[in-house]
Amino acid sequence: MTFSFLFILNSILFGIGLAMDAFSVSVANGLNDPDMPTPRLVTIAGTFGLFQTAMPLLGWFCVHTIAETFRACQRYIPWVALALLLYIGGKMILEGIRNRGEEKESLRGSALFLQGVATSIDALSVGFTIAEYTFVFALTESLIIGGVTFGLCAAGIRLGGKVGEKLSGKATVVGGIILVLIGLEIFVTGVL
Repeated sequence: MTFSFLFILNSILFGIGLAMDAFSVSVANGLNDPDMPTPRLVTIAGTFGLFQTAMPLLGWFCVHTIAETFRACQRYIPWVALALLLYIGGKMILEGIRNRGEEKESLRGSALFLQGVATSIDALSVGFTIAEYTFVFALTESLIIGGVTFGLCAAGIRLGGKVGEKLSGKATVVGGIILVLIGLEIFVTGVL
């Protein structure tokens, strides 16, 4: 295997496909905090990019070490993503209803971690598709996927912020609904 245009293009396309859930969640985060400062935006987009980089590598590692155990657990991935996004989205909806017109709380630690896991858990299966790659190629593809995810998530947060300014007090509820819908989409796609 060699580094080629086709390899880079394939990695970018993988990144775009895998980043769509994280992009949508980033839009919801932007809705929740329309005036998000740049360092916070970089932290959120960086978290999603980091998870999207790590998960394919973890999947690759699992194929090369504990493949049978991982395959047995793979059917639970949609359930885990659904539970995490229903929890986070439901919490956002309730907070949006309770705190109408009040200052929005910025996304912090554990909630951001859960969003990162929920939106990147499907990227574990990419490890199976790149199982024949050497570690260097698997790492390169994972880094490209993470970079694409970072860029799309940063754009999603800004887009959500622009829309969030127009929605004023309803943005948190709308963001929560988006997260719940993403969880349902991941679940339906994963189960069917």
